[in-house]
Amino acid sequence: MSDRPAELVRAVVFDVGRVLVEWDLRLLLRKVYDDEACVQWAFANVVSEAWHAQHDAGRDLDEMVAERKRAFPDFAAAIDAYAVNFADSIPGLVPGTSDLVARLAACGVPLFAITNFADKFWSEFRPTEPLFDHFRDIVVSGKEKLAKPGSAIYRLAEQRFGYRACEMLFIDDSLPNIEAAQRLGWQVHHFTGAQALEADLATRGLLGQ
Repeated sequence: MSDRPAELVRAVVFDVGRVLVEWDLRLLLRKVYDDEACVQWAFANVVSEAWHAQHDAGRDLDEMVAERKRAFPDFAAAIDAYAVNFADSIPGLVPGTSDLVARLAACGVPLFAITNFADKFWSEFRPTEPLFDHFRDIVVSGKEKLAKPGSAIYRLAEQRFGYRACEMLFIDDSLPNIEAAQRLGWQVHHFTGAQALEADLATRGLLGQ
């Protein structure tokens, strides 16, 4: 999904996970278990994305870990790995998008981000990735205790970034997040890969000549 509105894009707003950086909880689980079937079961039922989303939204990590261990005592090692080694779930940058960030920055396009990311995990990860030096501000769900696709986090971003929704292009791999932003008047691009994003940015005149 992308749109072609008449309004000029004055700022570009990225999602982080699976747009700028790769993310897969199974990567950290594979450092705990050799059996792939065990990894997949733990991912589906214990250290799942749905469970993790509670921390992204601001729920206390210690509370989550204690509750999960009571529910799945045989998977305590996996739960501890999540709490202590979350960075193992982030193997690197999504191919191509870091180059687009650099090109946008070189063209003077103001760059921002809205990410569903736990506050503690973001505080640990952010200093390790210089790509985010290009960004003027980043709204982090765990810090604000607001998460996409809820409307409040987009409204907060409008206030923080200093642009009207219609002046910003929001890029996310999650269709519900894109649809929520679009309903609030944002211009949007549903991310499926760097090649399609590059074409959209070029069409909008954001990558220069």
